[in-house]
Amino acid sequence: MTNQELIAALRDAEAVKFGEFELSHGGTSDYYIDKYLFETDPRCLSLIADAFAERVGDETLAGVALGAVPLVAVTSAETGRPYVIARKQAKEYGTGNRIEGRLSEGDHVVVLEDIATTGQSALDAVEALREAGAVVDRVIVVVDRDEGASELLAEHDIELEALLTASDLLADR
Repeated sequence: MTNQELIAALRDAEAVKFGEFELSHGGTSDYYIDKYLFETDPRCLSLIADAFAERVGDETLAGVALGAVPLVAVTSAETGRPYVIARKQAKEYGTGNRIEGRLSEGDHVVVLEDIATTGQSALDAVEALREAGAVVDRVIVVVDRDEGASELLAEHDIELEALLTASDLLADR
């Protein structure tokens, strides 16, 4: 898969919107990447799974609930690697888990995420996984908005890899 194929697929899925948008961290932007449109599109999911599969090794996969769950699930199916789901906070019912799935002390984990803006949700997931005994030093995202995620994660010894940057996605629009 080339970046151009993924860019075309995201655009075809109408996942890139222009206007005035409030972002989850409270800032505003003149564009928005609608993860739900690309995460529910079979062509996008297939391309993303292929691209993630090329980048993961023998680590356990982790997805951040809720947004990255479809991405980690298709990547798991593509690679045969097991996955876990990292919640923002522990459930207040049932098992009360913050990490769902099988994870053992010392497991090497790579976090898969949809979009990185500040990097805070990815960092929260990494911290939850590390608290559960996992070794995590890498996050792979579909799109890095180039708004500080890489720097924040680097401060915590985490490498951010992106399939695309916002600049890639917005070029020639």
